[in-house]
Amino acid sequence: MFIKKVAVVGAGTMGADIAYVVAQAGIPVVLKDVTEELLQKASTHIQELFSSRVARGRMSPEDAADRQGLIHYTTDLAPLKDVSLVIEAVTEKLSVKQAVLQEIAAVVSPLTVLASNTSALSITALSEAVSRPERVAGFHFFYPAHMMKLVEVIRGETTDEETVSTLVRFAEEIRKIPVVVKECPGFVVNRVLMAGMAEVLRFQSETGVPYGEIDQAITAHKLAPMGPFVLADALGLDVALAVSKTLTAAYGDRFRPGPQLETLVSQGHLGVKTGQGFYSYR
Repeated sequence: MFIKKVAVVGAGTMGADIAYVVAQAGIPVVLKDVTEELLQKASTHIQELFSSRVARGRMSPEDAADRQGLIHYTTDLAPLKDVSLVIEAVTEKLSVKQAVLQEIAAVVSPLTVLASNTSALSITALSEAVSRPERVAGFHFFYPAHMMKLVEVIRGETTDEETVSTLVRFAEEIRKIPVVVKECPGFVVNRVLMAGMAEVLRFQSETGVPYGEIDQAITAHKLAPMGPFVLADALGLDVALAVSKTLTAAYGDRFRPGPQLETLVSQGHLGVKTGQGFYSYR
């Protein structure tokens, strides 16, 4: 199946990045969210990404304007009716994602591929919300999506081969590296990443070493491009907590983080998007 038009549902940091990646590849994309305010924030972020490419000489102003023109912002589901692929990028809660997929499935063609950008949830459970579960798969980008090359293509128990092959080809078309993985909690990358994050959080809680010193030690020794606390703040601490709970339920206490994560989330400190997380952004 050839992907002619894409919809991204959820215009947060990740959703906006995904819409940018799709438009950058020359493919029309509808970016949908529930409020104009969220869409405006996404539009500003996307414009900054294009402006950065122009400033670095990677793209002409004319090409940047053309690519931005491929993005349609909407609070309505109607513009999704003619898309070939929907990428769901809403909050990391099974019930919310199922409800969103159900709404989308009622509007789009029966042949439309429904892909979730979930970090850890069951694709099979998500597919139970729609009448054609064979068209549902995971399509997991990594933060920041406009820079990270890897995309996990996750096959649920009912996902058919055409859906998987369509997503693999699409990932290559948008200049990403697809890796097909079997469904399991956390898939591959987040299973490894969150195990390390849990241990780092426990270490910090036990020793009191400042977050900044841990992040600096990791980046200085080139163990990762950014420290775990910077990364968690960028992803959203609510997302990190949701993923850690999913993995703890599946694999046990080795994925249970220190208390800082739950405390910050309970206080409404979710990272960059609220101005306060492990670090302050105000």
